[in-house]
Amino acid sequence: MLALHYYPGNASMIPHILLHELKLPFELKLVNRTQGAHKSAAYLKLNPNGLIPVLEDGPLVLYETAAICLHLVDTHPQAGLAPAIGTRDRAHFYKWLIWMTNSLQAAMVLYFYPERSVDEGNEAGAAQVRAHAQARIGELLGHFDAQLASHGQPWLLGSAYSALDPYAFVLCRWTRGFKGPAARPARESPQLGPYLERMLARPAVQRVLADEGLAQPWV
Repeated sequence: MLALHYYPGNASMIPHILLHELKLPFELKLVNRTQGAHKSAAYLKLNPNGLIPVLEDGPLVLYETAAICLHLVDTHPQAGLAPAIGTRDRAHFYKWLIWMTNSLQAAMVLYFYPERSVDEGNEAGAAQVRAHAQARIGELLGHFDAQLASHGQPWLLGSAYSALDPYAFVLCRWTRGFKGPAARPARESPQLGPYLERMLARPAVQRVLADEGLAQPWV
């Protein structure tokens, strides 16, 4: 039995959506961050980084969201949630997956946790880190918009829905509270707005929003 260690609205939402898209039986295990459960001795045995998510697949314990996504699509190729290995489309799949985790998600971490990048108590420095991160996120969201505009198809890679789409959805969702000129919420972008509505219409996404008890605005 698969088990996903999650916290509502976190990066764990990405494999949570994928598991429903794949129609796999799995167990959800809440890691209550508000009570420090992600830093408990038991959880650190699963992920010594103390980060969420973790996927247990029998004896396999896997962390890092992108790695979990790749494992799920590779062990269930019949679902077609990634292009065939060795193809040009698969290369682009890798490119976007790594870009999302190394560029966009990394900038999100700076935005939401700017205090980690400055000395303790340096509120002005933290505010500057957050402002620069928000501006960078705005630029990166423009790449998403341009990609969707380039092919005019419903999903990130084109006509075929893939594991990239839940990843993009969750990262865009995290911008829903953005204010100010540095970066707008993703939903206000000309291509991303309709794209996010298409994602919200998917049953797997609606199931996850309900399972995780997430309130509107969803994006």
